[in-house]
Formats: sequence, structure tokens, C-alpha cells
Amino acid sequence: MKEKIKSILYNGNNEISLLHQRYLPRWIVLMIDVFIGCFSFLMLYFIITSTVINFYDVLSITVQGFVFVFVNIIFFFVFKTYSGIIRHSSFVDVIKLALSQIFTAIVLLIISGLSSVILEKPLFITTSIVFYTLLSFCFLLFFRIFVKEIYQYLRHNKKGLLKERIAIIGIDDETISLGQALTRESNFPFKLIGFFTENIGSKRLKLLDKPVFKVNQNLPELIDHYNIEGVLFIGNNTSVKEKNKIVEICLKAKTKVYNVPSLEEWNKMEDVRTKIKPIQIEDLLERDIIKIETDIIKDHLEGKTILITGGAGSIGSEIVRQVATFNPKLIVILDQGESPLYELELYLLQHFPNLKFITELANISNMYRMGMLFKFHKFNVVYHAAAYKHVPLIERNPHEAIYVNILGTVNLSVLAVSHKIERFVMVSTDKAVNPTNVMGASKRAAEIYVQALQNKEENIGTKFITTRFGNVLGSNGSVIPHFRKQISEGGPVTVTHKDIIRYFMTIPEACQLVLQAGTMGNGGEIFIFDMGAPVKILDLAKRMIELSGLTPYTDIEIEITGLRPGEKLYEELLNDTSTTLPTHHPKIMISKERVANFENINVNIKKIIKSATRLDDQSVVRILKEIVPEFKSNNSVFEVLDSENES
Repeated sequence: MKEKIKSILYNGNNEISLLHQRYLPRWIVLMIDVFIGCFSFLMLYFIITSTVINFYDVLSITVQGFVFVFVNIIFFFVFKTYSGIIRHSSFVDVIKLALSQIFTAIVLLIISGLSSVILEKPLFITTSIVFYTLLSFCFLLFFRIFVKEIYQYLRHNKKGLLKERIAIIGIDDETISLGQALTRESNFPFKLIGFFTENIGSKRLKLLDKPVFKVNQNLPELIDHYNIEGVLFIGNNTSVKEKNKIVEICLKAKTKVYNVPSLEEWNKMEDVRTKIKPIQIEDLLERDIIKIETDIIKDHLEGKTILITGGAGSIGSEIVRQVATFNPKLIVILDQGESPLYELELYLLQHFPNLKFITELANISNMYRMGMLFKFHKFNVVYHAAAYKHVPLIERNPHEAIYVNILGTVNLSVLAVSHKIERFVMVSTDKAVNPTNVMGASKRAAEIYVQALQNKEENIGTKFITTRFGNVLGSNGSVIPHFRKQISEGGPVTVTHKDIIRYFMTIPEACQLVLQAGTMGNGGEIFIFDMGAPVKILDLAKRMIELSGLTPYTDIEIEITGLRPGEKLYEELLNDTSTTLPTHHPKIMISKERVANFENINVNIKKIIKSATRLDDQSVVRILKEIVPEFKSNNSVFEVLDSENES
């Protein structure tokens, strides 16, 4: 214990190590708060005894102090005042402190009041309770402000003593350029110690007058021997597999891991400072780099008028950004979310000043509004990314899924045919495969409708393309931002099932493949994307906690909450009766699905829309199960409909 405390305060190299600690353990914060409570009562004692007021003598001063602090400790636990990271204390933490002290005062007043009734004499004078509450709150708040301000001051004092000792992974042009930036600029909070690599034969090589360490199995020893406090990756100079291996070693050694983009993404030296950031879970998911045929995509988009529905969402906005690089004539961005649409407009004005675009605040279920837009703008290509996607919400409001996911798609596809749109690219989801929830079934119904419409007549000029893929990293409401928020708040991190797995793809990757698939096929195809290996969500949660410098189940709890209504353990990209055909792109395949008769599907679509307008959710789901026979509700109130169908 003595050596551990010494290592926290001093590292043996004339540097104070305390400043490099990622966080104070919770038990230390709690012990400091308890000490502050004791100190507050001691100050209270000196204040009271220096006045004409006297403590009641029912209990001794020592016992009174014990009761005050003990009650205070209870509310420390109730409001978890110790759970946050002190140097990142926020207004929420101040509120927690205030509530803990107010409830402490209330309980002490209640105890004293009961004593007045039972013993006919109160235990504590009201003045002592009020003064203790004020003193303890002020001291607790001062401690947090002091730690936060001192830390910020010392972290911004970037000369010499407080610089973080780091090593750069790899020796190539990019890592050397990064090393030069770190050694020449005194503003950086890093001190370059050397380079780690496997690709040298000599142990005496130096770059920028810094040693190059040959790494094989001895990385933990090198980190410990040279007191490396952080390692830095740049771009894609290290494979994801090797990166995971190094990160695993660094996490065990309590060494920070940073990432910086490739050299071509730097605009100026100030960029490097802002781009060196702690490595994220997205950087560690094993994925092959996706290559798209930009020339073919450019031929399909350059000089065209393009509609992007759901354009302010996570997928839609990335499609907008990528389409903007292909010199379209005009992009019309449609969404019903006012704030995100406005934020996207500001972003495009700043980053694409020469782009011609219009933002339209509208609902795709409004056929008249959509008709006016199609008539006025004369679109060439439509990317349909607008959809309701949150499974539990849609399970509670099935009619809303019908309005947007089905009626909205029907409106757009009918208008696309009547206005002779060249290509209609719909973004679907793997939840449409063997759906167990209303959201997935509604997207499958939309898939069936556009396929049937494509095959209704041979002379339909519009090519309907459906793209189907799984979860995207970092999208609105996805699991990774959710976990980050829970970790920043001190936990717990909630996982619905210990065995649940999901396929993941980054937003840019998914949108690249959407653009590529939009150039392929003759119409009516459903293109599915190679999502790579599935990821176990529990493992994802553990790794994210570790990357935050914390320990799963010790610093941050992980709670298993149970599957949500309609949620699957495993997502699929194909149903049981489907087969796939390859395309010329290795990441894109064609799913061969049954094609419904348009007249039959159209009748059911009209029926389900009518039921949705009456808010008859039972009827909505019953008809949805007729349209999508493989739709079997799971962990849902609508499971009873499956039982009815079977009987």
C-alpha cells in the first residue's frame, strides 16, 4: 500500500505523477468527503462554543458529531456524490451535493423533533444543524472546485514537468512528421520519449534524436522501464488486429492510448493539437477498408438534382456530405426534425460554401406536400433514408411506423414513377429480416411494396434499389453514444442480455456502400452489405469502460436489464428462404427475395393505412403480419396475434 501511494505521488523521474492519474478512485473521494464532514462538525463546534449558544447535553459532543457525519454518509451513498470524476465536476454534481446536505439536515431535524416528543428534550440545537449543512456543503464544493481548477491550471502549464511521456507506434513518414510536431512545438502537453516498432534489426536506431524501441513480446517491460504514460497511433499505419493487441497491453499497464488522423487530414499545426484524442471503440473494431468506385458514382450524380429524405438524421446527413463531393446540380434535404435540419444547414454553409442545396421541413406521409416538391424540383435521384427506427418506441406506437415507414415510402415511390425519377434508393435495415418487432416488419413491408411496384409493369422507368445493413456506429440513439453517456455519468452501463450480439458498420462506410449500390442493378434488387464479424455487446461495454480508464464491475457497474419488447438476440441479413448472388463489389451482395403481386400488396397497404388513421394498433399489427408472414412478435403484447394465427 505504501509503495502504491508513493507511485501515485512520485514516479522516480523528478516528476509529480499525481497529475497523470486518470481519476481518483471512488473510495478515496468518499473518504475525503467523510473527512470534510468531520472537519465541518469540528468547525461548527468552535463556532458554537465561541458564542452564547450551548449544545444540548442529552448526547455528548462526540456522539453528536458521529450522528451528524453518519447521517451525512448515508446521503452520500443515496445521491452517489462520489461517483463522478472530480476534475470534470458539473452542475449536476453540485445539485447532488446540495441534495445530500439538505436531506441530511432534514433527517437531523426529524431525529431532534422525535427526541423532543419522546424525551421531552431535543438532541440537537437547530442552529448547529443549519451551520453544519452550510459549512459541509461549502467545504465539499470548495474541494471539488479546487481539484478542478488546480488540475486545469497544471494541465495547461505545458512546459517540462507536467508533460505526458508518450511513445509513437511505428516508424514511417507520418509518424516522423508527428514526432517533429511534438518535439518542435512547446505547446503540446506531450513529451516524446521514442518510437515503438517491430520492423528494425538494431536496438540503437534513433529518429529525431529519440530512441526507436524494438517491440516483440516485451512491450509491457518497455512501458514500465521508460515510464511511458501514453502511446499514440496515427492513421492506419497499424492494423486493427495489432492495434487491439497493443491497446490490451496498455490498458493493463494503465497507459493512455491516443489516436490522430492521417497526415493528409492535417490543415495546419493547430489541427494536430485538436486531433490528438483518446482512442475510441470505433478505432478498434476489426474491419477491412472499403473501396468504392468513385468514377461510376460521379457519373450517376454529377449535375443531377437529388432528393435525400431523412437528410438531417445520422445516415441521411452523411449521404448529404458524401453526395456533395460529386458536384450535383442541387441537393434537396428533407426532414421533419427542425433543429437537426437547421444545424445541418449551418454545417453545409460552412464546409461546402459552393454547394447548391435547399432544406425542406416536411413530413413524407403528406402526399400533397411531397407532390409539390417533386413537381417543382424535377428530381433525378432519390435517396430515401427517412424512417422511424427505435424498436421499443415503435412497438408502443405501431400506427406511427405505418405513417412514416410505409405510407411515406408509398408516397415517394408513386411520385418517383409518375415523375420518371431515374433511381430510387431506399435505406432499409437488417431488422426487416425475420422481423420480431413492428419497426422491422414495417420496413420489410416497405421493401415488399417497392419490389412489387418495380415488377408491376415492364415499362416502369424508375429503378428501385433497396439497401439493407445493420447497426451503424455512432448513429443517433445507437448503443455506443448511449454507453459513453452512461460511463461519463458514473454508470451503471446497461446491457439488455449477456449474449446479445450485433453487426456494426461506421456511418461513412454504410453511406459509401449506399451510393455504390445505387449505381448497380436493373431495379427491384435488395442489396445487402458485408457487415464483418458480429460484436458481443457485453464485450463492447467492457472495452469502452476500460478505454475510459476505468475497471468494469469495480468503477463502473454493468447491469443486465432484459430484452426490450421486439428485440432479438441475433440480427440477420437474410431470412431462411433467401439466397444471395455476388456483385462485382466484394462488400455488396444481392438478396433473392420473394416478389409479391402488386395488386395484393396494394390492397393490404391501403387496409393498414386506414387502420393506422383510426389508431387501431391491434388491427395494424394483424394486417402487418399478413403482409409479412415471417413477422413473429417477440417479448411483445402482440404475441397474442401469433397465437391466434396458429389456432
